[in-house]
Amino acid sequence: VLLCIQMAKTVDDPARLKFPTQEFYLKSALEMAELFPEYPDALENTVKIAERCEVEIEFGTFHLPDFPLPDGVSADEYLRDMCQKLLPTRYKDITDEVTKRLRYELSIIKKMGYSSYFLIVWDFINYARQHDIPVGPGRGSAAGSIVAYLLKITNIDPLQYSLLFERFLNPERVSMPDIDIDFCYVQRSKIIEYVAKRYGADHVAQIITFGTMAAKAAIRDVGRALNMAYSEVDRIAKMIPNELGITLARALKTSSELKSAYDNEAEVHKLLELAMALEGLPRHASTHAAGLVISKDPLTLHVPLQNSAEGFLTTQYDKDRVEEIGLLKMDLLGLRTLTVIGDAVKLIAQNTGTALNIDEIPLNDEKTCAMLTNGDTSGVFQMESSGMTQLVKDLRPEGFADLIPLVALYRPGPLGSGMVADFISGRHGRKQVTYLHPLLKPILEDTFGVILYQEQVMQIASALAGFTLGQADLLRRAMGKKKHAVLMAQRDNFMRGAAQRNIDESLAAEVFDLMEHFADYGFNKSHSAAYALVAYQTAYLKAHYPREFMAALLSSVMGTNDKIGFYIEECRRAGINILPPDINASQSSFSVDGTAIRFGLAAVKNVGENAIANLVAIREKGGKFKSLLDFCARVDMRVVNKRVIESLIKCGAFDSTLVKRAQLLAVLDRTVDVAASKQRDMMSGQLGLFGDDTMTAADDIVLPAIPEMPVEQMLAYEKEITGFYVTGHPLDKYRDKIEGFHSIEKILSGELPDGKRVQAAGLIVSLKRITTKAGDMMCFLNLEDFTNQIEVIVFPRLYEKYGRLIAPDAPIAVVARLNVNEDSVKMIAEEIKPLAAIDTEVRIKVRKDQENAEIFAKLKTTFAAHRGQTIVFLQLVDSHRLIKTEPKFWIEPTPEAIAAIENIVGKGAVLVVTK
Repeated sequence: VLLCIQMAKTVDDPARLKFPTQEFYLKSALEMAELFPEYPDALENTVKIAERCEVEIEFGTFHLPDFPLPDGVSADEYLRDMCQKLLPTRYKDITDEVTKRLRYELSIIKKMGYSSYFLIVWDFINYARQHDIPVGPGRGSAAGSIVAYLLKITNIDPLQYSLLFERFLNPERVSMPDIDIDFCYVQRSKIIEYVAKRYGADHVAQIITFGTMAAKAAIRDVGRALNMAYSEVDRIAKMIPNELGITLARALKTSSELKSAYDNEAEVHKLLELAMALEGLPRHASTHAAGLVISKDPLTLHVPLQNSAEGFLTTQYDKDRVEEIGLLKMDLLGLRTLTVIGDAVKLIAQNTGTALNIDEIPLNDEKTCAMLTNGDTSGVFQMESSGMTQLVKDLRPEGFADLIPLVALYRPGPLGSGMVADFISGRHGRKQVTYLHPLLKPILEDTFGVILYQEQVMQIASALAGFTLGQADLLRRAMGKKKHAVLMAQRDNFMRGAAQRNIDESLAAEVFDLMEHFADYGFNKSHSAAYALVAYQTAYLKAHYPREFMAALLSSVMGTNDKIGFYIEECRRAGINILPPDINASQSSFSVDGTAIRFGLAAVKNVGENAIANLVAIREKGGKFKSLLDFCARVDMRVVNKRVIESLIKCGAFDSTLVKRAQLLAVLDRTVDVAASKQRDMMSGQLGLFGDDTMTAADDIVLPAIPEMPVEQMLAYEKEITGFYVTGHPLDKYRDKIEGFHSIEKILSGELPDGKRVQAAGLIVSLKRITTKAGDMMCFLNLEDFTNQIEVIVFPRLYEKYGRLIAPDAPIAVVARLNVNEDSVKMIAEEIKPLAAIDTEVRIKVRKDQENAEIFAKLKTTFAAHRGQTIVFLQLVDSHRLIKTEPKFWIEPTPEAIAAIENIVGKGAVLVVTK
């Protein structure tokens, strides 16, 4: 089964890989003696060789690389002097608090022997900044260090935002510091190249990672290998509780439904037995997304190496083993958002002349906060999901600092515990915030009495029980890991410390229990602050420079088509036109063209980097292209060949020459031949008598008098060549009809639960019909709307009823149930209608302050005007502000249906009634 999973085969496939015998295992000494009785010396020698093989792996010693230092200067001195030199660049007013914190951090770093570590990190981050490679403001607990802030390793002032150094580097617990850094994902490789050059290519490697089979994945993999029906495997997989790190053994104990299937269904019993045997085994090896190891000595002295599939040198130990043997592990993560920010800043400079420094934008900008409060969060880092968008709207931020709690709040624990409601109520004064003890007020005031951050747990232990912050960090870790013996000892320490401060015993016990409860939900504030800053920066760019920001955002996903359709639709909703590629205006990536965004040439199929570089260089040198012939004559036809030019014509890139696409395609062959002949003559030196290399009248191409191709054909070509509809969309004429439907992007987001009933509309972009074992016909189709595409499964009963509507490019509306699993979201169709059969919507707006009698007078009038089957969408509103959109009914307008609607309308709604 494991072989079948690896080779993507099934056990009953006669062509699958098999071992030719049963002898592929490590034999015992007795078996070997029986196989080779005539060679006893050989068997003895293998033992002697094995006994001579001795490898000792040393633990507890760090093999940090040596940072190049001036003669006679230690790493501690160099780091101290650098921090003192940089201090005035970060703090205009160098207070006692600043100098005391710096002195304390430097003493701990020196004591623990990590000065070289900080210098190594500073060095390659400094290289990135000097070479215009975007670097993130921080990640993880490193933002709690003032030393990291002074060195510009991080960009968050830890004093201003109450971030704790001990959360990052605990003097009470010796462990390697862990500074994770985000870089522009396009240029991350340049940092790795620099580090390899700086410390030696044989001292630097990326880190291997092993993908293991988790419970649900093991069931699905084994089910595929056994050739079981997808629906059956899906049924069993969904019996596994959605619990982080759950095993199949635990699932069998906690899920009675799974246990019953295991005990009573032979096929399921076999499936689970095999899945449990494979669970936890490595499924594949790959390169860690961020990990980089740097060694003092050649790495071969410490760790086995291998070449990855991508050709990188990679350790054969994973990140945990690498750290255990004392090697320095860095996490250098490529963050797409930093690329977007960097590209947007460049576009702003090009289009407006503004040299925007993203690190100096105002952190309480009204326009940015108003945009977020209105729920316009698409493209904003970490805030695009509907749940986070709603949280931002509820919070109503007034500046960057208000975004810090969002990252910590939007997690399953806080969302399900009432913490979010308490926080929001406290912020808006709807709830009286009280504190168990006056010492808690300065610690919890910013979070309205909610213990939201891990740092707050540490501060409470320090304030109420006299713990050092290092000891408080140990308490936080014990609470998080639920180590009972350690926790009881820590509780005794806390109670003693509280008693010494004359704090009532019952109050101290209550506070400790509260800390222990919230430790499950507590989040690292340093990480939350750093990522909130990235979110704020993207929101600021979108609010003030929407075209430049969206162009950069589209460029960042151009190569993968990931969400590009969604962002194009978002641009159109914001009134930003998306223009087709243009030989006279487009750059390689998306760019800003006046008040619109111009498609990049790199998005055009068959047009490679060399062709784009040649086209742009020729245009910049000799001016715009006047015609197809002018274009063909000037570009290098060896790289910009006929196939490239045909693709450019089909997607509209020649529209600026004011010639119909149909005409250009009709004369393409002749034009290419004339231009190629001319270029060959020029290369062989056969120029005109006076060196004239321009086209002659004899070379003119006469355009045929033919009509332009149909709009549907033009759009089809655009989709074929760029992957998207650019100048229009086949669904444009149905926009009003499908406004209330679920977008496919929303369905694919994973925010909607398995089994939820949804209504979506779009074009059938592909379909596959199959015959079931029972001889019935069913099909799988891909449905695409303005934002994305999804697979829709049409089972035999439904296919028999609606099969006539299912055809390539057919615009349809589908009512379906969602089938959600770990790696995909699909729709199981329940009803299908042609979009053409749906009339334009009639909206009945309803507010909470309207009387139901008035509402239903309008409703009945509308129903009377729209006889026959009717779709009713309900959208809840609050003070004219849309807060939820959800299709509720696809019904006949019967009295019972109206009664059902009446229940919901009482809450306030917008009714969309469609025949």
